[in-house]
Amino acid sequence: MNKDQVSGKVEQAVGKVKQRVGETVGNEKLANQGVVDQAKGAAKETWGNAKDAAKEVQQSHKDAATDKAHETRDKMSQSVQNAKKKVNEKIDKFKGRHSA
Repeated sequence: MNKDQVSGKVEQAVGKVKQRVGETVGNEKLANQGVVDQAKGAAKETWGNAKDAAKEVQQSHKDAATDKAHETRDKMSQSVQNAKKKVNEKIDKFKGRHSA
């Protein structure tokens, strides 16, 4: 949970309290301000949710790229080892044919 989400939730809670107090004491201005605070808090919380979602997607893509790079390095390393093995086998055959 990020600061925008927390701040938004707090602002919504404060807004609800203002709205109820304003309605209870007959203060329309305070009740209306409470509704405005709730809307601002909801917007702020939603912004925080969007930021979290973007971070999760970014991390997911970063993790996928890291995994792909690791996989590619492993394949390259295996290819090098296979080529080395084949060359050494050919060298051994060549030496076997010419060492008698």
